[in-house]
Amino acid sequence: MKSVVTLITLFIATTIMGQNVISGSITDTNSLPIAGANVYLEGTYDGASTDAEGNFIFTTSETGTQNLIVSMLSFETYMQAGDVSYLKDLNITMREAVNQLSGVTLTAGTFEAGDNSKASVLKPLDIVTTAGAAGDFVAALRTLPGTTTVNEDGRLFVRGGAAGETQVFIDGLRVFQPFNATANNIPTRGRFSPFLFKGITFSTGGYSAEYGQALSSVLLLNTTDVPDQEKTDISIMSVGGGVGHTEIWGDQSLSVNTSYINLAPYEALIPSDQGVQWNRPYESIAGEAVFRSKGEKSMFKLYTGFNHANLDIAQEDINFDEYIDFKLKNNNLYFNSSYKHFFDKEWTLTTGGSISVDKNDIGLLENTIDIRETGSHLKAKIGKSFSNRFQLNFGAEYFITDYEETFSTADGFTFDSAYTDNLFGAFTEADIFFSNKFAMKVGARLERSSVMNTLTVSPRASLAYKSGEKGQFSLAYGDFYQNPLSEVLRYDQSLESEKTSHYILNYQYLDNGKTFRAEAYYKNYDNLVKFNTEMPQFDSNYSNNGDGYATGLDIFWRDNKSIKNLDYWISYSYLDTERDYRNFMERATPNFAPKHSFSLVTKYFITDWRSQVGFSYNYGSGRPYDNPNTAEFLAEKTRSYNNLSVNWAYLISQQKILYVSVSNIAGFKNVNGYQYANTPNAAGNFDRRTISPAADSFFFVGFFWTISQDNKSNQLDNL
Repeated sequence: MKSVVTLITLFIATTIMGQNVISGSITDTNSLPIAGANVYLEGTYDGASTDAEGNFIFTTSETGTQNLIVSMLSFETYMQAGDVSYLKDLNITMREAVNQLSGVTLTAGTFEAGDNSKASVLKPLDIVTTAGAAGDFVAALRTLPGTTTVNEDGRLFVRGGAAGETQVFIDGLRVFQPFNATANNIPTRGRFSPFLFKGITFSTGGYSAEYGQALSSVLLLNTTDVPDQEKTDISIMSVGGGVGHTEIWGDQSLSVNTSYINLAPYEALIPSDQGVQWNRPYESIAGEAVFRSKGEKSMFKLYTGFNHANLDIAQEDINFDEYIDFKLKNNNLYFNSSYKHFFDKEWTLTTGGSISVDKNDIGLLENTIDIRETGSHLKAKIGKSFSNRFQLNFGAEYFITDYEETFSTADGFTFDSAYTDNLFGAFTEADIFFSNKFAMKVGARLERSSVMNTLTVSPRASLAYKSGEKGQFSLAYGDFYQNPLSEVLRYDQSLESEKTSHYILNYQYLDNGKTFRAEAYYKNYDNLVKFNTEMPQFDSNYSNNGDGYATGLDIFWRDNKSIKNLDYWISYSYLDTERDYRNFMERATPNFAPKHSFSLVTKYFITDWRSQVGFSYNYGSGRPYDNPNTAEFLAEKTRSYNNLSVNWAYLISQQKILYVSVSNIAGFKNVNGYQYANTPNAAGNFDRRTISPAADSFFFVGFFWTISQDNKSNQLDNL
């Protein structure tokens, strides 16, 4: 009866006063009525709200073309322009608004470490407080599923991929030599200080079309945009020392970090005794700096890093009576500049460039090897957010790689090898959010390499479906190409790019400090490089006849809420992989791929002791090795890898910390592999020696002092 009276009243009003009636009904995409929606003419006070059945009706004295606006919390605003005389009996369907905080995210194949990302499984603090990592972000990442601990190497091995299949980027720009130079069977470390970065994205597969030249994985490091305060950090360590400082001038700031490392005192106190003699222990001096200038709608960054390192080592070799001398001097210089501008109407422009120069002077026996590699990267990317449902990115980039190597013997013989590659890449990618529950990322990448004169096209796509308030499923597919490594290209430029195809199924559950991830994957390898000698040589026969596969399951669980002051995470990976590449005689599991990997990391803060204590345990099942005394290839396995590490950070005062760390505190006798003699003994068997770590355990003690404006900051998040 009330509705009838309202209609009669409106009819009389419109008849007498010449007003227009605007009416209709509003439903969602499931045809359910939306109650309480605001309906009005833009720029006027004329409007109404929908009733319980989603209906609305009101009058207006406006004439001609008007904009009808419908707004409702959790729904996209609806707009319709038209003559008011036709805005009657409308049937309006409103779409659910995409909520960036609670909606679906695209997470297949990616681990994020950042303070602001809801998809993060680690924070920057975690990267540097993991026991045994000793401030190396790569060592901390090896506690995540999908990675493999190769104790004698130190780089990232991801899902059956070799270390060279992972690329590192800083602010979107390529780092050509991200790891320190080292000797054979001596693990390396990443070149970068964790405290200069605000977040890390580690893609174990299915990564964005924006990045290329990586068969297995990319590691994205993002420098801090705006530091919170000026401060100075001083470090005094058992292996060296360091100083860092941040200065701020309005919207500009500069952060500088320097360090000096010398293992001589440590080696004198705890000498290595497992097949290694240090004639001159490892010594390095390094520095990094980040300059930032923030504009009203822009951000400019300039990052630079320098590292000088040298060592002189003698290593046991079963084919020689005496130890083999190896000398190394490395100089690395890296520049990176990026600029981002935010235009009107949701357009953004990101440009940048990087250049790195890496020089190695190597002495092996009485021979010398001089290697110089220069890499450059130029990049431009444009992004447009058309709505909260559709974002588009596209861009282009150019890589230049110049490699030179000279081998010289004591009698004056020299051999030069070199190559130069100009690689052009272009990419486009779109994020499409159909609703808060369903999203898609689709893109493609094109690359052309001058050194091989090849063109590749890589389609990539991922889907995500939010199955509930706290859980979601994701699917991802992509093709990935990578040029052969420099050790091959310097001899043969007639090869093609190596290729993998990734297929990923992911489930993630987030609930108030608890994170669960399970991810199954399959990788197919094609065009892998093969050669017919033990190592790549100038007279080797090369081809792209290699292939392989890798499949497995990764599981991750983290909980920092159930027990007060306790934070822990558990990772498990199952890996089944075989490949025929390099000098393999047949398809086999490579020696860097254990079938099972497990990590447990814990951190506990004891308030009464003013201390944070932690331990991490890493396990890897035995890795394959080839025994020439048997007919089977890569058929035997080493003993399992075990490592239990502990650390303790004690707050002497708010800004002074005493830190102690011990890796492999249980003293597990790990085996990296075996070296066999080149020729058989009198009995017709090949003798062997065990390749073990240079030291079973490593002890570290440091004092860290921070001087800051708030008198509260300390370096606990850098330890």
